[in-house]
Amino acid sequence: MPYLFDTNIFLEILLNQDKKEKAKNLIKNHLNQLYISDFSLHSIGVILTKQKKFRIFKEFLNDFITHATILNLPKEKYPDLNKIAEKYDMDFDDSYQTTLAKEFDLAIITMDNDFIKVKQYISVEELN
Repeated sequence: MPYLFDTNIFLEILLNQDKKEKAKNLIKNHLNQLYISDFSLHSIGVILTKQKKFRIFKEFLNDFITHATILNLPKEKYPDLNKIAEKYDMDFDDSYQTTLAKEFDLAIITMDNDFIKVKQYISVEELN
């Protein structure tokens, strides 16, 4: 099953965090099936720009965009965000990722424990 990569997988690499090598290997192993939400892409841009890491964001875009499929939620699915957020007690970004994964029949790969709540709704794999 192809994966929707959560924001934190990319930030682990871009911010040079502890699990960056695991995250890099994961991405390398899924280059032909790399899916990211528009929300994640925007979030990465916001975080890197706020930290004035303009070069890192530019390099990320240059390296990444050629391999990724960027997905956005169809407008008729936006009402589902509140349903997911309320039912599973999730914040907006996690309910967006969950709704998008369900819409496109993708598993989520993440480092966020909050997705444990939706394992009966969508497939979730955690990068430990």
